[in-house]
Amino acid sequence: MSNLNSTSLPGLLAVITAVALVLVCLLLVMLRYLYRHKGTYHTNEAKGTEFAESADAALQSDPALQDANDNSRKEYFI
Repeated sequence: MSNLNSTSLPGLLAVITAVALVLVCLLLVMLRYLYRHKGTYHTNEAKGTEFAESADAALQSDPALQDANDNSRKEYFI
């Protein structure tokens, strides 16, 4: 440390302190984001369909599908 004169030491300490402060702030922002967005998602499934006997029975009570009343032709997608 004999190469550092007394005028450059406070500047170096200020830069190191600023970098450490930025890293801490970045860590806090990342932790807040991860805490707020913890993997929850919402589906658009009809309520009560989990208790139906089959997929057809669950979809017959869906009001969005009341237009298709033709039960003779059913399509199954795999």
